[in-house]
Amino acid sequence: MIKIENLSKSYRHKKATNQVLENINLEVEAGQVFGIIGKSGAGKSTLLKCMNLLEKPDCGKIIIDGVDLTQISAQELRKERQQIGVIFQHFNLLNSKSIFSNVALPLTLQGNHSRAEIKHAVDEMLALVGLSDFANKYPASLSGGQKQRVGIARALITKPKLLLSDEATSALDPQTTSSILELLLEINQKLNITIFLITHELEVVRKICDKVAVIDGGRIIEQGNAFDILLHPKEALTRKLIIEEESDKYLEQVKHFYKFEKSSNKHILLLSFVGEATYQPILNIISKGADIEFSILRGELGRIKNMPFGQLLIEFEGDEQQLTKAGNIMRELNVHYEIVH
Repeated sequence: MIKIENLSKSYRHKKATNQVLENINLEVEAGQVFGIIGKSGAGKSTLLKCMNLLEKPDCGKIIIDGVDLTQISAQELRKERQQIGVIFQHFNLLNSKSIFSNVALPLTLQGNHSRAEIKHAVDEMLALVGLSDFANKYPASLSGGQKQRVGIARALITKPKLLLSDEATSALDPQTTSSILELLLEINQKLNITIFLITHELEVVRKICDKVAVIDGGRIIEQGNAFDILLHPKEALTRKLIIEEESDKYLEQVKHFYKFEKSSNKHILLLSFVGEATYQPILNIISKGADIEFSILRGELGRIKNMPFGQLLIEFEGDEQQLTKAGNIMRELNVHYEIVH
């Protein structure tokens, strides 16, 4: 269990103060993948650095399994940090060292492991990330995805209980990003390790996160289950970051081939649904139940981590009574809808 309580952080330059984090409160259950999403400059990286006290907060608590890192001695902090692995955006590998030596580095620095123990641990980690044959290679000969796999192996070599991921896929192409996310999900499930990640990419949250918090201007503006936040957020700023961005994208895609004429009987709706509703003929049920006509403008089916979900952009034609009846049917089917135009 990780608890962040009333955490704030600011930087001072001469007489000016820049408040980077303000009154952050989060809880992360053991074994969860917890994502922090926000735009550049929102405070994501500073929050991650506070998690292992690379940045010391002005006030607040960072409690990991009952230990408040802000209240322990430097020696105790070094010991606690051995239970926290970090994956970096730009890999941070030593180019003059072999892949074996890069992965072994945390154990080597600890100074209390035999060569045999280190070799066994490195071999185990390289096998886990799919690089068993790369031990004697050097970083310069590896692709970006392979370098990140080395970084992940190094982060796991001390068998930490918490893995911090700092924009681990933002420097990678989409295909490589997908493979790294699949690897992190496999590691989470195999090792039951807690992963705390920051990202500005919705796809990262959609693929592996159990829960997510949205940060803006150094404040957590909304948090909850990943599918709740992604499919129907409550806060205006979250909607702007997620729902409106997606809706605008859908409308942009359809406007080139579809001429929409606004009238009192025509609306464009964005429908969102998860779980069992994904397998139901929801449009057929709504159409028959409310006696309406509709056109499908765009559709998407996928998964948010292991939860199936769907989103449909439809043109709905009907009067106010039919709209109300359709809304009641959608609520019965656990379908969330937004009138986007």
